[in-house]
Formats: sequence, structure tokens, C-alpha cells
Amino acid sequence: MHNYKKLDVWNKAVDFATQIYSVTKNFPKEEIYGLTSQLRRASVSISSNISEGAGRNSDKEFRQFLNISFGSCSEIETQLIISYKLGYLSKDDFTSLSEEVIGIQKILYKLIQKFS
Repeated sequence: MHNYKKLDVWNKAVDFATQIYSVTKNFPKEEIYGLTSQLRRASVSISSNISEGAGRNSDKEFRQFLNISFGSCSEIETQLIISYKLGYLSKDDFTSLSEEVIGIQKILYKLIQKFS
């Protein structure tokens, strides 16, 4: 069992999810069940899967949940691009959030390799 609260990537993922919630407050109301919901769920999924995996009994299981978190990051990248192209995100928000999620992915990748 791993202490997920001490993992830098978990803390970054929690902060990222709160940023996503803040930014999506400004999305159009008709997106509440579309991009707003998708971005929010995927962003929460990153830290949630890290913590769930950390509570499992083996490194193999932990790695599997880290991989799911990694996939959520890829999903978010696509959703950020769509949101930006639709004009829901400013260039600054798009750039900042994209860089943040890519940074999280890089940390996850290193952690996944550690448990491979």
C-alpha cells in the first residue's frame, strides 16, 4: 500500500481538477452535460485513480490505476483542444491547462515505469 497523499503527482492532479472546475464555470450552460461534465469527470479521475491504485495490494494493481490516470490526461488534452477551438477557453487558459496536464502525464509516466 502506498501513501498517495505524499505523491507529488496526486497533489498536482488535485490542484489541476480544481483549476478545471474554475475554468469550466464560464463554459456555456448548454455544455453542462457535454464538455463541462467531461472535463470535470476526467480531471477528477486522475487523482481518484492514483489514490484508488495506491490502496490496492500490489504494485501491479497500482500501475494499472496509474495507467488509467494517464489515459484520463490524454482525454483531457483532446477536450481542451476542442474547448479552445470552440472559443470556450482563452489562449492563456488553454496553454496553462495543457502544460499542466502534460506535466502530470510526464510524472505519471515515470511512476508507471518505476512499477514496471
